[in-house]
Amino acid sequence: MTVRRFHAEVATAVATAALGAAAIIGASELGHGWTESGPQSGYFPFWVGLILIGASLWNLVSAVLAHRSEQVRVLRGGDIEEPFLDRERLGRLGRFIGVMLAFVVLTLAMGIYVGSAAYITWTAWRSGGYRLPLSLAIGLGFSVALYLIFEVAFLVPLLKGPIEPLLGIY
Repeated sequence: MTVRRFHAEVATAVATAALGAAAIIGASELGHGWTESGPQSGYFPFWVGLILIGASLWNLVSAVLAHRSEQVRVLRGGDIEEPFLDRERLGRLGRFIGVMLAFVVLTLAMGIYVGSAAYITWTAWRSGGYRLPLSLAIGLGFSVALYLIFEVAFLVPLLKGPIEPLLGIY
């Protein structure tokens, strides 16, 4: 399976339009009008959502027109456009997204320190090519640094899981 530039542009336009729609829906719940005291809470998000939808429609129409002219060019004997993502790159992107989803799920289940240690260790080991003991040290060092910066220096508690109370971390 390959992804052509046209497919990527259409998917991006649809995704950004969905974000704009979400902004408009959220702004409508807050109120997006103008009162005697000034704009309501959803005033600016509402207009940003409208601009985002308009820009997405612009990009969608541009992608369709460019795709049509590309098809005409190919019919006249031109070269077929190169794929935006070939099978190999699509596989790498899928693995990256899979690891990111695993990071999110692990962080929600076990806390940010365990999730980030696992993510950094995995990424350093599999993508960075480091040996597993060094990757594990990098991941654990990152989590310790995260703890010292946020919990100790700035007194900002981060999401914790079931392991931190066992280690005496509240």
